[in-house]
Amino acid sequence: MLTGRKKEMQYLEQFYEKSGSQFIVLYGVRGVGKTSLAREFAEAHPYFYYACRDASEREQRFQWGKELSGEGIAMAEFPTWRGLFAGSVQSALRDEAEKQVFVFDEFQYLIKGGSGFMEELVSFVEEFSEMQEILVVLLSSSVSWVEGGMIKKMGKAAHKISGLLKIRPLHFFELREAFPGYSAGQAFGLYAVLGGNPGLWQCMSPAKSLKENICETILSPRGTLSAEGSRILSEELRELPVYQSILSALAGGKHKLNDIYEYTGFSRAKISVYLKNLMELELIEKVFSYDTAGREHVKKGMYRICNRFLHFTFAYLYPNASSLASVSPETFYDKNILPAFRSYMSAAFKEACRDYVLSEAAKGQFPFAVASVGEWAGKAGDIDIVVRGEAGEILIGGCQCEQEKFPYEDYEWLLFLAGQAKLKADYVWLFTDRGFDKKLIAESRVKDNLSLILF
Repeated sequence: MLTGRKKEMQYLEQFYEKSGSQFIVLYGVRGVGKTSLAREFAEAHPYFYYACRDASEREQRFQWGKELSGEGIAMAEFPTWRGLFAGSVQSALRDEAEKQVFVFDEFQYLIKGGSGFMEELVSFVEEFSEMQEILVVLLSSSVSWVEGGMIKKMGKAAHKISGLLKIRPLHFFELREAFPGYSAGQAFGLYAVLGGNPGLWQCMSPAKSLKENICETILSPRGTLSAEGSRILSEELRELPVYQSILSALAGGKHKLNDIYEYTGFSRAKISVYLKNLMELELIEKVFSYDTAGREHVKKGMYRICNRFLHFTFAYLYPNASSLASVSPETFYDKNILPAFRSYMSAAFKEACRDYVLSEAAKGQFPFAVASVGEWAGKAGDIDIVVRGEAGEILIGGCQCEQEKFPYEDYEWLLFLAGQAKLKADYVWLFTDRGFDKKLIAESRVKDNLSLILF
């Protein structure tokens, strides 16, 4: 079983067990694990897999037919869609009593020219279902297209889609399973660079240190991920100079529209359009502060990069391109990354702490029934975690990964911010991977509502 994908696998099995033929769409960012999930599921059944090309319809049919011909199935040089479907059934055939699985990877390439492919596929599956049922699994890495233009492109065939599942990035705790020899600090560092994208995790070796992995895989010009940041942008976007300027501003701490305007010189209207495009691709996000009575103390209109690898690219590689090209990866790491890396890690650390809260709630090991989880972005500082219970209970959380010990003063500041937010904290949870100072430990022994969590 793939790490962290039990629910997604159950989702696929649920549709396989349903009576009749089914069409389902699985989508998510490239490398999130869609293909591995679909292949592992499909391999337990009679299946046919096709990796769609970004090519003309004629070229697509030629390449698909060529693959089938290589399996000994007689095909025309440029087969019809129906001829390809029939050949694919023949390729998948094991037991005539079993439902077959068709997997089309990056299926948007098959219908970008119109709805003809989908309409032909639906017609074929409906006719063939009288003899044998088929589960059609359509995969796509184009998140904005699936959520925006897919239905229109499919035409009437869209009505046949019976399932739609977004494959989301995995959490920090799944990464720890994949790198069991890493300390908590090293694992948080790797998560800060790669995020929850298992396709990127696979490029790293659990047997190598964090520094070795970053140097060999990202900083080396021959590294597997040396051009990953450029690929993420160029795959879906045009006018890269504009997007790169905006991302550079965000990575440099300019999170408000006016700050980005002053940095880039682009008009506010233009920046707003480009920010919207980046949000649709889930590369950046707009920060929404938890709604409390202390609205006068809240920062508004804040943006930040949420794609971890892209954030790493624009925090370290993009602004230091000359150094990256002129010194060794190890020298670059020691000079440009290591000094402030703990501070850079903080955003990913806070995300992991919020995941921990949700995990504890799911296991029933939380002080109350959770209604919502968020954060509070204040003018004087942020409350990293705000949890509201179904009966109105409040838990606030503070996350600290930069200092050697979580200081008592940070706890006091968290309580001050709660006052600014006009939140009455019934519980306080503090998180770190480095330990707590003696005064804070002593405080936790006399206050039942204060919990210290050490990863």
